[in-house]
Amino acid sequence: MADLIIRPEQPEDFGPIRRVVAAAFGKDLEADLVEEIRASQHYIAELALVATVDGLILGHTMISGATLQTASGDRDVVMLSPLAVAPTHQRQGIGGALVRAACESAEKRGDPFVLLEGDPAYYSRFGFEPAYEYGIEMPLPGWAPREAGQIRRLAGFEAEVAGKVIYPKAFADLPDEE
Repeated sequence: MADLIIRPEQPEDFGPIRRVVAAAFGKDLEADLVEEIRASQHYIAELALVATVDGLILGHTMISGATLQTASGDRDVVMLSPLAVAPTHQRQGIGGALVRAACESAEKRGDPFVLLEGDPAYYSRFGFEPAYEYGIEMPLPGWAPREAGQIRRLAGFEAEVAGKVIYPKAFADLPDEE
């Protein structure tokens, strides 16, 4: 999409972001999640991105903080969630552009990897791999296959990252079933 601009979200974007996220998922649960993350200490403003065309917000994603419990102690990590594109503009490359931009921004920030829970067939095209292959255990909902817990290695990645991901409180209300 030639006129696509990806940039960090701004306070004036919050209403349109909510509408896009709710429409993309067909319910308010994920839009509520975005707002809860934004209101938490896990929010990373420069990693919350919108995709616009002609000033209209068509997509949104955010990378926020989480905790990885390791044998040597807790470690701050980042995870991408959720990713949303307006239903009228899906399958046009907007979601992929947001994922790539978010991962690039996390890498520039110095994050060694990004975690997510999502469809392996979709996210593998952006370099995501099963997190369990690196010894990372993610609490997945009952409907999700083990491969849905994924990692994208970035510059600075070290092979010893094994541990259990602890989602922030904002994720507590998400259902265990699809």
